[in-house]
Amino acid sequence: MKDNYVVAFYEVDQQYGGPEEGGWWYDSGFLKRVFRVCKSEEEAYKYASRANDLLNVIQKDLPSVTSVLYHGGRYRAWVYDNNAPLVYPANKPYYE
Repeated sequence: MKDNYVVAFYEVDQQYGGPEEGGWWYDSGFLKRVFRVCKSEEEAYKYASRANDLLNVIQKDLPSVTSVLYHGGRYRAWVYDNNAPLVYPANKPYYE
């Protein structure tokens, strides 16, 4: 079966990982919509790059996801093989 490459938009955030080393956080995202399905990986990354460039301009005045003032509203385009997961990461990372 030939792979398709999915460009999907995620609302990004950070989740508390645990208390180790004074506390740590990890990046997370929740699927908002599939933007495009491409036949080549190169094409998918081209669309994602252009979308992220535009999102950076639109979101420039929003607080960073690392800020205590952040309450959602930042988005990012990601590329996946065949299917876009509902959330990322699929499993909570562990501190090592």
